[in-house]
Amino acid sequence: MQTKCVLFLAFDGVLMLDMVGPLTVFRSAMHYPPLRGSAGYMTHIASPDAGVVVGIEGVPIQTELLSDFDEAAIDTIVVPGSSKIERMLQSKRIVAWLQNASARARRIASVGTGVFLLAEAGLLQHRRVTTHWAARDLLASSYPTLEVEKEAIFVRDDPIWTSAGFTAGIDLALALVEDDYGYELSMQISRKLIVYLKRTGGQPQFSQALQTQAMNANPFDALHLWLVEHYADEHLNIETLANRVHMSPRNFSRSYKKRIGRSPGKTVELFRLEAAQRLLDETSDGIESIARRCGFGDEQRMLATFKRNLGITPREYRKRRART
Repeated sequence: MQTKCVLFLAFDGVLMLDMVGPLTVFRSAMHYPPLRGSAGYMTHIASPDAGVVVGIEGVPIQTELLSDFDEAAIDTIVVPGSSKIERMLQSKRIVAWLQNASARARRIASVGTGVFLLAEAGLLQHRRVTTHWAARDLLASSYPTLEVEKEAIFVRDDPIWTSAGFTAGIDLALALVEDDYGYELSMQISRKLIVYLKRTGGQPQFSQALQTQAMNANPFDALHLWLVEHYADEHLNIETLANRVHMSPRNFSRSYKKRIGRSPGKTVELFRLEAAQRLLDETSDGIESIARRCGFGDEQRMLATFKRNLGITPREYRKRRART
């Protein structure tokens, strides 16, 4: 088996999690079949001057000399980001190196705002990309030829892969490993790293559970966590939810809507919708089966939910995701 060289670019101010998360995925892959005891991946961290660079968190990182890889056979280049985007873009030698190395690498991946370095190097003309939600508008305005996917965890537009940053870099790296060696290996790594949910690229950067937690919803946080495990119960009703928080149905409905800004029924609907989107992305299961598994009861109720919230049917959603 030929060794796959995975080269991480580093610079002062790099975000540690953007780098360490994906790096851990590639190194973890070596402990499982089919890579155990084989060449598999060889990871490197390189910077223009070698030696120590300091991450944005103040942590020193030992690096190799980037020019040593000028003639190397590189499988994957990974470009992490920084919260100091303007400072990061001053790394002109990294931009120039990317321009020269892009033709030699099989694929190039960015984590979070690392996509700005790829764009600055001219590698993203008219491509579909994503980045961290806080930087997506700046990316779109700075590089108008890009098609910025504003919700995606990661986007694949061969040979370029871009991701939303931070923990999304782990999802990206798992997808790269899966592309190389299959689904089972990526799932073994997910279990080792205690990844709660292995996300596909089409998943939104904010899950429904996270969005409800961000709504100053403290009295209902436990209820939302319970819903993550019980949204598939098609008999779920307002009385059940009210009992979970020890309130009368009437008082619960009024308090919940005041705090969250929508009805409890709408929240349940959105949890089910997100689960259905995930199954449509990740499986080839039939629409009727997915509807039952997600608590809709039947295909017609799920269809109405998709039309009401997304403006398309489940089949149209799956076709669009398959094309991307």
